[in-house]
Amino acid sequence: MPIEIDPSEEIAKKPGFISDMDGVIYHGNRLLPGAEEFVDWLKASGKKYLFLTNSSQRSPRELSEKLKRLGLTVGVEHFYTSAMATAAFLESQCPGGTCFVIGDPGLTNALYAAGFSMNDISPDYVVVGETPSYNYETLKHAVSLVLKGAKLIGTNPDVTGPTEQGIVPATGALVAPIEMASGKKAYFAGKPNPLMMRSALHALGCRREDTIIVGDRMDTDIIAGIEAGIETILVLSGVTQLSDVGNFPYQPHYILNSVADIIPKA
Repeated sequence: MPIEIDPSEEIAKKPGFISDMDGVIYHGNRLLPGAEEFVDWLKASGKKYLFLTNSSQRSPRELSEKLKRLGLTVGVEHFYTSAMATAAFLESQCPGGTCFVIGDPGLTNALYAAGFSMNDISPDYVVVGETPSYNYETLKHAVSLVLKGAKLIGTNPDVTGPTEQGIVPATGALVAPIEMASGKKAYFAGKPNPLMMRSALHALGCRREDTIIVGDRMDTDIIAGIEAGIETILVLSGVTQLSDVGNFPYQPHYILNSVADIIPKA
């Protein structure tokens, strides 16, 4: 069963917080208990904070609007997505390049903003993110382009993600058939890629030793923090259950039931 651990003074005095969203702040369109209080505490305490999500479906503006619908007011400057990390990485590798995209507007818009154009004939990259429109014809065309020389990119390696209906396939699961059919391995720009973590720290304006990362996944959030030298909090409100933690060769610094437990007790 979930364990009860009071957050230590070390957590409360950290000036910078990087938090995942799915499974930490909400499940799909349902705000998780304690999320509102956590965001209020970040603001009232003058913390620097950034919501870092491996989801590529929505832009920062759309994420801000989603939280507003759920009752939270958070400015667009407090969001950084795997779509943005992917676009930044590709811009550094192939400025003005072309992509065939399997994904939603949050991904295509980030690529457009980075100077990329869409090309379904001879693109430099096949870029895959989360989308409900994934189908066999799209898969077949992506495999064909990769076999012709396009490089395969995934926004994030998550195989599953939490929603209010339960666990659903995520980008890693959508990329896998393309990898298997083409024989080519994808490069993932999202967590736990250190590139995304460095971008997050830059956007946050904090040193890694002054920052703590909050997430619900051992295989992305927690390992991302460990590899970047950032302290980690695993919350048990998303994908990872307490019984899963021992299956990993690394451990989080703290395990809490939810973000509500981060708030110091009065």
